[in-house]
Amino acid sequence: METIVYGQVQGAALLADIATPGGSGKLPVVISIHGGRWYYGTRRDTGSIDVRQWADLGFFAMSIDYRLVTCTPAPAPYQDMLCAIRWVHANARKYNLDRSRIFPIGMSCGGHMASLAATLGEGRFAKTGGWDEYPSRFRAAICVSGAYDLVRLDWGAGWVPPGEPFPDAREYASPIRHVAPGNVPQLIFHSDDDPSIPVEQVLRMVDALKAAGAPHKFLHYKDRGHMFITEEVIAESLKYIREMSG
Repeated sequence: METIVYGQVQGAALLADIATPGGSGKLPVVISIHGGRWYYGTRRDTGSIDVRQWADLGFFAMSIDYRLVTCTPAPAPYQDMLCAIRWVHANARKYNLDRSRIFPIGMSCGGHMASLAATLGEGRFAKTGGWDEYPSRFRAAICVSGAYDLVRLDWGAGWVPPGEPFPDAREYASPIRHVAPGNVPQLIFHSDDDPSIPVEQVLRMVDALKAAGAPHKFLHYKDRGHMFITEEVIAESLKYIREMSG
């Protein structure tokens, strides 16, 4: 495992842990976006992947820190995640990465950001952190216990970009508002008894994806609570990645 700087914002370094398997051939990429309601969490906590485990599974694995809204208002966390994807594109030759097989995996607010990237993309948010000449494209998003409608979420109140009307900002940052047939595919995990993100909004998101014909797969559980990156999640994610890579 190695810690790298994947971007810089006003002199501050954005850090990530990376791990890579041995062998030859272009590597698929998984990028982990931790949870914590944009307020807390790190690249090494239980809302993140173990990069060494994923390297052993044959991936170039990257787990990122991003600016938290306790120090830099939204959309800073989202801008940093997009910067990390651009870093992968920019460094593909150095690490022998397959730019057509990049898979962000986010948990909780990380799942929200992965889904927003799959639906909205860059949107109207300015590029920050560097690598501006590279795209933020990826093959599919994996969203674990994610949020899809910030307007109807109590902790959606943490998404407060400066200079924007509060309701409008949350509306714009809600993946459900950007569902369209051309969305990037998403794998969605959620449980009925999630205490942090009501399953009702996830069911509305899935209905919207179905109605639009947007590519997705929904894994619906009854009793998993607020799901983390468990072995079950890893197994299902690997299966989905194989489907998307075929």
